[in-house]
Amino acid sequence: MNTYITGATIKKLREAKGLTQLQLAEKIGVSSKAVSKWETAKGLPDITLIEPLSQALGVSVMELMSGETVINKNSSANILFSKFYVCPVCGNIVRTTGEAVISCCGITLPPLEAEEADSDHTVTIEDVEDEKFITVNHEMSKKHFISFIAYVTTDRVQFVKFYPESNAEARIQLRGRGYLYIYCNKHGLMKKRV
Repeated sequence: MNTYITGATIKKLREAKGLTQLQLAEKIGVSSKAVSKWETAKGLPDITLIEPLSQALGVSVMELMSGETVINKNSSANILFSKFYVCPVCGNIVRTTGEAVISCCGITLPPLEAEEADSDHTVTIEDVEDEKFITVNHEMSKKHFISFIAYVTTDRVQFVKFYPESNAEARIQLRGRGYLYIYCNKHGLMKKRV
C-alpha cells in the first residue's frame, strides 16, 4: 500500500463518531496527546494500532487507510444491486450485493461501472428446452476475450466464467426480469436488460 493514515482522516472519523480525543485514546490504549499529534500531523499511529483504531472509529482497515468510507445503501441485500470487481493482476472476480471495500493482490479494486452492451458485443439469446442459450459474438483470443457473463435478478445470480480460446456461450435459466452482465477484458462491464 502506498498510503498511510492521515491526521485529517482520523479527526473526521473521530468527530463523526462523536468521540473526543480522550475517549478515542482510552478506547485504543494511548494518551490523548498521541491522538492530538496524529490529528495535527506531528506523528503517526504505530502499525500495531491500525486495527484497534479502525474498530474504535467503526470503519474497516481499508477505509481507514484510504480515508474513504463506504456506506452500503443496499441494506436489504437485493441482489439486483450487485457490484462486480475484477483484479487487473490475477483476474479474480468478486461480486457483492452493494458498495464494499475490496482488495486483491495489494490493490483496492473499484466497482466496475456497467455500460449498455454495444454492437461489438452482440448477445444472442435462444430458447433451448427450459433454458436460454446465450452466445456473445466476440473474439476469444488470449489478449481479448469475454471473461464472464452473469444473469442477475432480485433474488439470484447465475454466473458463467469463460476462458480465452473457448466459446463465449452458455445455457442458463432466465427466470424473472433482470440484467445480463458481460465482462470483456478490454472494454469492461456491459449490461443488457432481459
